Amino acid sequence: MRFLPFVLKHLRRNWVRTTSTILALALCIFLLCTLESVLAAVSWSLKSASAARLVTRHQVSLAFELPLKYEQEIATIPGVKSVARESWFMGVYKGDFKYFFPNLAVEAEPFLAMYPEFQLPADQKQAFLEDMRGCIVGRKTAERWGWKVGDTFQMESAIPPYRIGHPFEFVIRGIYDADLQKNPGTDLTMMYFHHKYLYESTGRRVQTGIYVVQVDDPSKAGEISKKIDAMFENSAVQTRTETEAAFRAGFVAMAGNLALLLRGIGLAVTFTILLVTANTMSMSVRERRNEIAVLKTLGFSGGLVMALILAEALAMAIIGGALGVFLSRGAITALPGIPFIGDVVRGFPDFGLQPRIVVLGLSGAVLLGLLAGFVPALLAYRARITDMLRQL
Repeated sequence: MRFLPFVLKHLRRNWVRTTSTILALALCIFLLCTLESVLAAVSWSLKSASAARLVTRHQVSLAFELPLKYEQEIATIPGVKSVARESWFMGVYKGDFKYFFPNLAVEAEPFLAMYPEFQLPADQKQAFLEDMRGCIVGRKTAERWGWKVGDTFQMESAIPPYRIGHPFEFVIRGIYDADLQKNPGTDLTMMYFHHKYLYESTGRRVQTGIYVVQVDDPSKAGEISKKIDAMFENSAVQTRTETEAAFRAGFVAMAGNLALLLRGIGLAVTFTILLVTANTMSMSVRERRNEIAVLKTLGFSGGLVMALILAEALAMAIIGGALGVFLSRGAITALPGIPFIGDVVRGFPDFGLQPRIVVLGLSGAVLLGLLAGFVPALLAYRARITDMLRQL
């Protein structure tokens, strides 16, 4: 600590260069933390997938529906415990996508039995099952809008077949929660309502987006998936069945190129900042050759001189890293309020700056500082007093 004033004095020696280096490091850590937060949010939903649940969808695309009669036929396959309809409603609250939260039409009773991670009081569950217009919402969505059980709201779907000329009206019959320690990845922003309500309101002309299938034995999931698809192989509408984890991973895979792109950008920026910082440190050391010679003449060892230069690099890295984390936190907080980008970000229920990403960012800053300062510090360590004083 007694050399701290010495380090700070050298950082103030050329404050323009020091400030620009710190800002460059902050930009690097800002990008690293923000991009990693986006990728973590995209892959978050995989944590809640169950090996005992399968998803059957149209073989061609999720944009096409499956016939309702498939439900009973799938239920006859040995090993199938229950089947539930599920359709993405894409309802828009207050007629504006900036108020969007995910919403699905489900076959309530078997669906809730398949998802025990949804903690719903028994009276609220019963009220939901008995009310055609009833719905349940996750705790986070209820807190976001200040909703309580018994409140009503309206939504209109953005999907043409689900539009009926006026908004759907819903009554909140339950607010579900989850033990996120036991069931990480459980989405607390969802809203579920009765598929029958959707079916009847649209004049019985819609079918279902997917079937969620629960199996008795998760080890037979692959075998049962093949049986389901084989059952409809010669039908007009063929199916594709996969585990819930594989189904969700498919969505993440859609973002695979995005992940590669984002990480590529982050690495390119990091490498550039590393070169800039290393060059800055080298310039600083070259300008102080005489001073380093005097220090060694006064008895400072080569190791101590090297440590002082590394300390300068580390000080800039820590300040830049902390500033980058601060800026990233601000950006992540602000993103949901930005038009268009906010609509996408709000679809990620766990979007936020996680502690592990903060640690990653600060560790990255320290590593950058060490790498950038190592070579100049090593040159100063090896430099001979006579060689440096000869240039006076």
